[in-house]
Amino acid sequence: MAGTIVVVGSLNMDLVMRVDRFPKAGETRRAHTFETFIGGKGLNQAIAAARQGCRVRLIGRVGSDSFAETLRAVARREGIEDRWLLNTPNMPSGVANIVVERSAENFILLAEGANGALKPADVEAARAAFAGAQLALMQLEVPLESVLTAARLARQAGAQVVLVPAPARPLPAELLAQVDILVANRDEISAILSEAAHEPEIDARRVLRAGVGMVVVTLGARGAFCVRANQPMRSVPAFTVHAMDTTGAGDAFVGGLVAALAAAEPLEAALRRAAACGALACTVMGAEPSLPRREAVEALLHRA
Repeated sequence: MAGTIVVVGSLNMDLVMRVDRFPKAGETRRAHTFETFIGGKGLNQAIAAARQGCRVRLIGRVGSDSFAETLRAVARREGIEDRWLLNTPNMPSGVANIVVERSAENFILLAEGANGALKPADVEAARAAFAGAQLALMQLEVPLESVLTAARLARQAGAQVVLVPAPARPLPAELLAQVDILVANRDEISAILSEAAHEPEIDARRVLRAGVGMVVVTLGARGAFCVRANQPMRSVPAFTVHAMDTTGAGDAFVGGLVAALAAAEPLEAALRRAAACGALACTVMGAEPSLPRREAVEALLHRA
């Protein structure tokens, strides 16, 4: 699989605890395990795409703590170009505290650290990263003005803009008008529309009217679908697996999708690969360890 993407996003250390059930307000519960993993939506999705054989360039910031070199070393190990990954003096790297319940559901508390220091000027200085890329992928764990700058530079370089609107929030029309592909779950779609969810396809088509070229909606165990203006909905079912931890499943889906699209795979094949990536991610504990490699994805696609 070929193709080049640019990822503009966050890098975190994930601090993960497993519990029987989530604590109630004011309650202290014993965690069965504690582990640290590489994380951040930007780095996770960059790794997920790289493991599918895509060339990846990463724009972001790490802090001045012990986590910074760990994050950078993992990016390099995965073959990700990190020349645009900046160190941030006197600031910690991003950290996520993740609690995983027996059901495999999770909640996440995020301290953005150096991710919040990624400025539009940093993205401008990385303009060369967009040259020759097929897609530019970004999320919302770095400042919005930096995301806007990245979308503009990607468009100027001829790359498609892929946005994952997480953490969920309303988005300005200026940004939505520059998005070629929006990948979101139902809650994120509702946040963009600033109202309660209706039928997923109806809400997705409302987002199209804001200027987005295509909307891909992930539905967990119900699979995913995509819509484009004046075209019928295309859907892909979820793969059946034994889920251990859903952390990282969405990032695996996105990484598989952009890698396939950058390699010029047909849309339906790209969605199917993305669904396989997301399913396999649920079978392994942690975010970065769960992001599947191409060989495992090919095996699942062949068996299905």
